[in-house]
Amino acid sequence: MKYMESQMKRLVKSNKELQKRLKELMNEHDLEKNYALKALYHSEVASGGKYQAAYRELDLPKA
Repeated sequence: MKYMESQMKRLVKSNKELQKRLKELMNEHDLEKNYALKALYHSEVASGGKYQAAYRELDLPKA
């Protein structure tokens, strides 16, 4: 699975918990949004993370 910023933005936009976590990462570590998104991807999505299935669903072609 590959990190795609646009896909990650869509996932965060559709999930209140991820929005909150993104803001926390930005504040705690003084990160810009694009870096915080990447950190969120690695902590919550990649390698069997809690949101991996939802992220993969965004990659599927729409019927």
